[in-house]
Amino acid sequence: MAEKIPLELGTESVGKLLKKYALPAIIAMAASSIYNMVDSVFIGQGCGPMAISGLALTFPLMNLSAAFGTLVGVGAATLTSVLLGQKNYDTAKRVLSNVFILNVLIGLVFTAISVGFLNPILRFFGASDQTLPYARSYMIPILLGNIITHLYFGLNSIVRVSGHPQKAMAATLLTVGINTLLDPLFIFVFKMGIQGAAIATILSQSIALVWILRILCDKRELLHFSRDTFSVDWGIARRSMSIGLAPFLMNVASCFVVIFINNQFKHYGGDLAIGAYGIVNRLVFIFLMVVMGFTQGMQPIAGYNYGAKQHDRVMRVFHLTVLCSCVVTSVCFIVGVFFPRTAASLFTQDEQLISMAAHGFTIDVLLFLIIGRQIVISNFFQSLGLARKAIFLSLTRQLLFLLPFLALLPRWFGTDGVWYSMPASDLAALIVSEVMLLRLKRQFRKEAETDVQPK
Repeated sequence: MAEKIPLELGTESVGKLLKKYALPAIIAMAASSIYNMVDSVFIGQGCGPMAISGLALTFPLMNLSAAFGTLVGVGAATLTSVLLGQKNYDTAKRVLSNVFILNVLIGLVFTAISVGFLNPILRFFGASDQTLPYARSYMIPILLGNIITHLYFGLNSIVRVSGHPQKAMAATLLTVGINTLLDPLFIFVFKMGIQGAAIATILSQSIALVWILRILCDKRELLHFSRDTFSVDWGIARRSMSIGLAPFLMNVASCFVVIFINNQFKHYGGDLAIGAYGIVNRLVFIFLMVVMGFTQGMQPIAGYNYGAKQHDRVMRVFHLTVLCSCVVTSVCFIVGVFFPRTAASLFTQDEQLISMAAHGFTIDVLLFLIIGRQIVISNFFQSLGLARKAIFLSLTRQLLFLLPFLALLPRWFGTDGVWYSMPASDLAALIVSEVMLLRLKRQFRKEAETDVQPK
């Protein structure tokens, strides 16, 4: 099997390969986005418009928590896959133990600090006297279950790279299914409101985590917990965290951008404007996660063929991924332009909030006919091992362009200026991406010309 996969990456039809590698990732990503959307829908319908705004205020803190999770989990999963390929099973087991112990330690510290300073943190994020109780009620159970969340995502990544992608996908689907059943039960039947939605989230993750732990405690599995390796290896910890540093920094940057967005919406549009952004964010997230599924499928194909200097196949999978991604974002564009009120009404019955969310949704998707290309280009550089360029493109969109637009445009256009900042930064980031892609293509042509010259 280990020999078959590299062989097919270099010889099999690019279309067939993309379908094979992208489909599981798309299912997992779509399930994850639906998982996030379910809470918002039930909270909005069961707890009112201010609860939606309160939920939106928690996004930065949850992103920050996820950032620490990726610092451990993403790096460990990548390191594990390399070690398994090298047949270094003992060290891979130590990585598994590291994931468990480090997630517990980081989770405890993050929970203690966040719970201890929760009110000032939420105020800094843009909470008002009306939205603070909702945000606090949601975050307390989430933070108390933070260790479970970190372990669930971190260990599920290990299960995926250790030869069980279908089981990892099943764990995600299990979590979504249980959460969808428990949300209405706790919100509508037990009358627990927004706090009930948070408890449902942690319970669903707990059940999935138990299943994952059963897999990883099975001694028949190649990769399983072992007493003799159950300790922190700080050398392995440094290696895995250095790999996870890139997604960690991107998540942290995203966290601070969302804080700035929330505060701008609060200043120019009030609490409901934050709720409208929360709704739009959830809607757009579904489509973007599908695009990310396509880019995950592209990564092994592009990376292998780049290493094999088969640049024609590299560009073929790139163009096919761009096409598929632009189809997905075009669907989002159609929904946002022609059916924004229908989409927004899934989350709330409040007419003012529906109108604000529908208006913002239409503005946010203005460039979605082509934005799929920018996302693919950024991930394309990562697929080729050009991590610095990939990080630069990602951070450029968030920090170099979005923050200045957010600071300037609302002064002239008010709340609309906050909304217009997003497509404006998308356009600027696309231009930079195209310039970098053009340079890469020139490099490919030079290498091709060198290869055909007589030696």
